[in-house]
Amino acid sequence: MPPTDPYGPDVLSSDPRVRTGSRKVAREEAAAVGLVVEDVQSGYVGAVLRVERTNGGDVVVLEDRRGARRSFPLGPGFWVDGDPVVLVRPARRAAPAVTARTASGSRAVVGARARVARASRIWVEGRHDAELVEKVWGDDLRIEGIVVELLEGADHLVEVLETFAPAPTRRAGVLLDHLVAGSKERRLADDALRALGRRSEHVLILGHPYVDVWQAVRPQRVGLTAWPHVPRGTDIKTGTLAALGLPHATQADVARGWAKILGRVRDYKDLDPALLGRVEELVDFVTLPEG
Repeated sequence: MPPTDPYGPDVLSSDPRVRTGSRKVAREEAAAVGLVVEDVQSGYVGAVLRVERTNGGDVVVLEDRRGARRSFPLGPGFWVDGDPVVLVRPARRAAPAVTARTASGSRAVVGARARVARASRIWVEGRHDAELVEKVWGDDLRIEGIVVELLEGADHLVEVLETFAPAPTRRAGVLLDHLVAGSKERRLADDALRALGRRSEHVLILGHPYVDVWQAVRPQRVGLTAWPHVPRGTDIKTGTLAALGLPHATQADVARGWAKILGRVRDYKDLDPALLGRVEELVDFVTLPEG
């Protein structure tokens, strides 16, 4: 009878992690950063740093507790918590949802219906001003129920505001061209506020420094570094088109020229801040809670 081995069977003759008579089936495991794995063949244990693509295929880079790093082919031959695994590339994270924005930069309200028009109004000097405001702020104004109307020139400002009869729930916002110290527009704005008396607290008159709203479009959008200088006494629109070498003899020429400029405007980033801030202020003023 052979002698009994006091130390028992050879402990190295089998892998203690595999139960006798059964072998665990390797499962797929994403090689996520920080996952601690063991390479079965070498016994190297380390945390996943990254997965790299090489000419020979994908490899996983591991770092052990001493900071040493080694690379191994991605796939079978690893242990995680005592279980056999097949390391696979982590699934790509879905790109974060991009919040839809209107041309003005506001959060878009998908599927929202236009609000019934408020009593408050915004007035602009002319059709080109209105078309630019519509292109950039149109979605916002429909949601808020704000109608933009034409003054047909700043000379009608007092008459328009008197007829409108501003009140706490009937606010008036006005956007004027060339609203700078000493300008005709500045004088007309001051006259209108004086004529309204106490009702003027329900009116906000703002403007940009440009002679015409065309110049509030960034000149780079039409291939310029700056808008051309138009001599005093020359119509700003025809003078601009002439300087650009475009037809300018008729009103139809002016309309086509403006259509080209407006067509280059994509969103608020294509406008000068001197206009952006003023329109935003007017929208805020006329959309305060009613009642």
